Amino acid sequence: MKYYDLITPEGTKDLLFGECVLRRDIESTLLEIFRSRGYNEMITPGLEFYDVFNLNSRYFPQENLYKLTDAKGRLLVMRPDSTMPIARVVATRLRDAVLPLKLCYSQAIYSTEPALKGRSDETAQAGIELIGSQLKMADLEVISTAIDSLRAFGMEFSVELGHIGVFKELVSRLDASDKEKERIRRLIESKNFPALNDLLDTFGSSTVTDALKKLPALFGGEEVFEKAEALIPDENVRLLLDELHEIYSDACALCGGDGNITVDLGLVNKTDYYTGLIIKGYLKGHGDEVISGGRYDKLISEFGYDVPAVGFAVSINAIQKVIERNGILPAMPSVDVLVYAEDGCEVEALRKAQELREQGLRAEIALFDDLESARGYAIEKKIPKVAVIDGSEGGTEE
Repeated sequence: MKYYDLITPEGTKDLLFGECVLRRDIESTLLEIFRSRGYNEMITPGLEFYDVFNLNSRYFPQENLYKLTDAKGRLLVMRPDSTMPIARVVATRLRDAVLPLKLCYSQAIYSTEPALKGRSDETAQAGIELIGSQLKMADLEVISTAIDSLRAFGMEFSVELGHIGVFKELVSRLDASDKEKERIRRLIESKNFPALNDLLDTFGSSTVTDALKKLPALFGGEEVFEKAEALIPDENVRLLLDELHEIYSDACALCGGDGNITVDLGLVNKTDYYTGLIIKGYLKGHGDEVISGGRYDKLISEFGYDVPAVGFAVSINAIQKVIERNGILPAMPSVDVLVYAEDGCEVEALRKAQELREQGLRAEIALFDDLESARGYAIEKKIPKVAVIDGSEGGTEE
């Protein structure tokens, strides 16, 4: 007996009609923003060898990957991320390309999500990767593009900036195992203050543990930098904070007042992946980030090509969800003319429909045996005109 022939797998959904129009509108809007800045589109396979994601630093736990085998028994995964396949391409086919490389994409990623988390296992993403520059200007261009990507949808937005180096510098001075450091990271990321304090208390009291306890609370505006410098009197951390402060000030100027730029030193996701700046973007009405990215200067070196990089990904699913919730839906493309053919006039009707399309009209062929049914269909679909091809010159129009 079949149980699953009429439903989609968990974490996926069918898109119909207006939903498809909205999805394509979002994709085209983002790609146009990227292309206007000199980014060139690329598409990577939906299937990749597991080895692409099984690097020295395990950025994606294997239990979160959709796995299968090819005809030779080799382990494959459905692409859980676009950046790492692009890193693979940069290190191989684009190794001799002139730097910097400016790449963009729009494609789906796949990963298992915990039940009831409200996220999709299949997520449409668009994004950019700027390869080969460590300049502050590269970071600012990526931030500027992220701001414009959020601004394009006409809703209130905010951008959070962080620097993973602050957390790495602090936790490196803690006499803790890798497992304990990862637990500390997770508690900071989730802003679980009670559990974080309890765990750090086991390491005794020090300026490092005190700073780590307060790291999740260091978010806001200009005042964050003053608080952080007072809390962490360390030259290496001060240099990182100065770097972030400068970027934050420039980002505020780029935002122009129609969005909100904040700093969050508790942004500590993917510590093995990111090496510096971290970016998260939000739209009003959606709790999770819509944009996520940052600087990842060591990732491509794991594929044998040591070049710096910075970029971000936009969740098209998230933007679509916010737009649908706000009722800001695009109009469905309407048909201008329904072309009905009398018996024996089918070829002439098809030619007439093509003529109308060449004039810039949307022309649909009527698939009915009688004219009354065609008229009824036109009324139901709100098609304003019916062209009747009956053998007379030019036919008639209603």
